[in-house]
Amino acid sequence: MCYNSPRMTSVFQEAIAEVERLPAAAQDKIGEELLLHVDKLRQLRAKLDKGMQSLARGEGRELRIEDVIKRARAQHGRR
Repeated sequence: MCYNSPRMTSVFQEAIAEVERLPAAAQDKIGEELLLHVDKLRQLRAKLDKGMQSLARGEGRELRIEDVIKRARAQHGRR
């Protein structure tokens, strides 16, 4: 099968062609992982859009970078 969509990059076309050569179970696994990744990207973009709209409305506030790092480390279990 040839995927030659004008909206699909050549690298992505090459990746799809390579995946096509794999067994069906591997294709399914890769497809599931790709769909999960795309969903995470969509969710992130929605959160970023929401944040940008909030900033545009003047709802932003000053942050201390030390506090941001501390919260991130606590949330992700890093020291």
